Amino acid sequence: MKLRKLMFVLPNLFTVTSIFCGFYAITLCAGEAGPVQLYQAALAIFFAMFFDGFDGRVARLTKTQSDFGVQLDSLADVVSFGAAPALLVYKWALAPLGFAGLFISFAFAACGALRLARFNVLAARNPHGGGGRFFVGLPIPLAAGMLVSVIISHHVASRGEPLHESAVVPVAVAVVGLALLMVSTVRYRTFKDTRPSRKSAGVFTLMVVGGVAIATQYHPAWLLVACCGAYLALGLVESAVQVRTHLAARKVTAGSTAVAAVIDDEDDDEEAEDGTGPGNDGPAFL
Repeated sequence: MKLRKLMFVLPNLFTVTSIFCGFYAITLCAGEAGPVQLYQAALAIFFAMFFDGFDGRVARLTKTQSDFGVQLDSLADVVSFGAAPALLVYKWALAPLGFAGLFISFAFAACGALRLARFNVLAARNPHGGGGRFFVGLPIPLAAGMLVSVIISHHVASRGEPLHESAVVPVAVAVVGLALLMVSTVRYRTFKDTRPSRKSAGVFTLMVVGGVAIATQYHPAWLLVACCGAYLALGLVESAVQVRTHLAARKVTAGSTAVAAVIDDEDDDEEAEDGTGPGNDGPAFL
């Protein structure tokens, strides 16, 4: 019995470790943080993603899922993937923008919190919990992963040089885009239903070939950015295709309804001409 109780603690230890990594990243960003400290903070958030990705799997393997663990995971995500990346990107790129940069960083953290609150509500209404084939909106760990992958890749590729002033505005636009994607209804795959097949093998081969091309043509550090960017693009493309299919189906339905209405009108006209419409017993003979 005691061992069983200790098993419930194990996944929560992964979650608390994720919080520690996020808190450590915040301490590194505090004060006059240089490129080295910001790079270390990005690595800390990256490790937080690792622990966050394994706490749920550990809970499922040990069959120790609980509502407490779900709520603790959401609170951990607010710290590690909301507040910490927001402060990091502000110190790394957005500080020269003044209040605008501060507000954009805050918007990222706020949209992440809103996204987590919506996820908890949907998970509570779903009889299967938060599981499923798709996420509604970009998951906050992946939004944070996109930011830290850019920071890590830039530090490695530029050998510790600060971000150029010309890149401040594009970074601000990217942060706004990530914040909006988190609170959007764009669906992103969870890959929980992925099984070995020819299609999955083909996709994996394409990813490997693309990764080798990026690593050889540019810099291996940008490979992580390419992976995160591919996931972002996948969700946008699939959602666009879904919207197009939905609109096409509505057009077909509307067309079918219109044709049926025309046919009904023609039938009513024919009945009126024959004198067999509603209220008539047949042709009147005088």
